[in-house]
Amino acid sequence: MAAIKILTSTGLFLAFCALGLLAMAISTDHWYETDARRHRERCKNYANKRNDPGYIYISNHNLPLQMPPKGTEKKVKGPSVGLLPREKRHFLAAASSMESHCSRQFNSTVSGLWRKCHRVGFDLETEDLIYKGLVQRCTPVKYHYSSSILPRNLPINITKTIRQDEWHALHLRRMTAGFVGMAVSIILFGWIIGVLGCCQHHDLMQYVAGLLFLMGGTCCIISLCTCVAGINFELSRYPRYLYGLPEDISHGYGWSMFCAWGGLGLTLLAGFLCTLAPSLSTPSARSTIHKPRQENGTV
Repeated sequence: MAAIKILTSTGLFLAFCALGLLAMAISTDHWYETDARRHRERCKNYANKRNDPGYIYISNHNLPLQMPPKGTEKKVKGPSVGLLPREKRHFLAAASSMESHCSRQFNSTVSGLWRKCHRVGFDLETEDLIYKGLVQRCTPVKYHYSSSILPRNLPINITKTIRQDEWHALHLRRMTAGFVGMAVSIILFGWIIGVLGCCQHHDLMQYVAGLLFLMGGTCCIISLCTCVAGINFELSRYPRYLYGLPEDISHGYGWSMFCAWGGLGLTLLAGFLCTLAPSLSTPSARSTIHKPRQENGTV
């Protein structure tokens, strides 16, 4: 009996800790984080150099020179027809790559199930705009479809692709929030049943509580897998120049995601302990009453 009480109490305690971790993960906004400070600093330095009238780009001292293959030289159409100088070719290639690299405005953000917020103290310009009331610190995550989020002035085929991807991403977000809510509800219900079974010394209620913990862990697994799939899908959406992240922006999962994974592990362990405890109980001796067997010819 002592071993059964220890296993049941430990399982219920782990389930309570799992509820706390899942509640913390749901109520916080650090599921996914981005750090764009290096990207913004790089683009700012490029803009300052470009606007400096004394800045001269000399490609001969920075890049190795190679003669281009024959037939690749393109002529410039204009009043004076001739080959484009090598210095201008290198300058235009570098300038065009940096222009496309810095064309979008990236901010350091944290994202959760309900909000997407600017990180405090990461972008001083954004902090100034937030202080003035021109930019909101957090924006809600949309769980309904809205055509206003679609970019304008794009070809019809690209707009159709973006619309379909938006529906798919919306479906993944709904699955993430729905299954994590189901997981918390099922674990809470199982914890209540487990406490009642522990107080009344009812083995069946403890076994049912363990099964509910395992069911809640299954819902939590589905929620976390859809969350990871949704983040990867957002990063790989087409066109890449609208939805992808540059290489110099660091991004990854935050501590809220790790709280959710920790709650999942504790839930599964609690379910294992609560289902194992009733199997250790010995069956009580029951008095059996044997009826006399009727024989042929006797009443």
